[in-house]
Amino acid sequence: MDKSGDMVSDEQERWTLNDIMALFDGVFALHCQTRLIKGGDEPLYRPATAATPYHQVIFARGYFASALHEISHWCIAGEKRRLLEDYGYWYLPDGRNAQEQQAFENAEIAPQALEKLFTHACGRTFHVSVDNLGGEVEVDREAFAQRVTARAQRYVAEGLPQRANAFYVALARYYQHGDTLEQATAAGRALLEASEVSA
Repeated sequence: MDKSGDMVSDEQERWTLNDIMALFDGVFALHCQTRLIKGGDEPLYRPATAATPYHQVIFARGYFASALHEISHWCIAGEKRRLLEDYGYWYLPDGRNAQEQQAFENAEIAPQALEKLFTHACGRTFHVSVDNLGGEVEVDREAFAQRVTARAQRYVAEGLPQRANAFYVALARYYQHGDTLEQATAAGRALLEASEVSA
């Protein structure tokens, strides 16, 4: 059922881009001056400028999964990194050699662990991303998936990072507990503010 009590005929209607952008912006737009933006072919993090007075987490091609993935990277990036385009990292595209692929996977474990938790909070199925099209190395998808799962379990046991926890709560309240967007974002904001007071 949707929020009005009507049956949702198409399961995809549960996961709209408008909802995920409203949840993110509702929790973080004022508090962190950061908004979630639908982009083109490539995702990008763009810090605020004089022309655009808020930071932008730009996800690719209107994909829900891309939005969750880019949010996961943002939730891990430290304060200084969030002042740099794409957090100051240089992304290696597909075609990585064995050493480059290993470095890529090591850097992706934590964000994909958060993405897995966010995806499950939405009631969706998570798929790891290790694609290396045209690369010279065989990718062990199962081994990488196990490392991501282990990191996700560690997050659950030890606690999520502050912003990740606030977003996770907003997602769970909206997708699992039937809160409205306003109620879910208020819960996320309250958690964010409370964790800062106690820090």
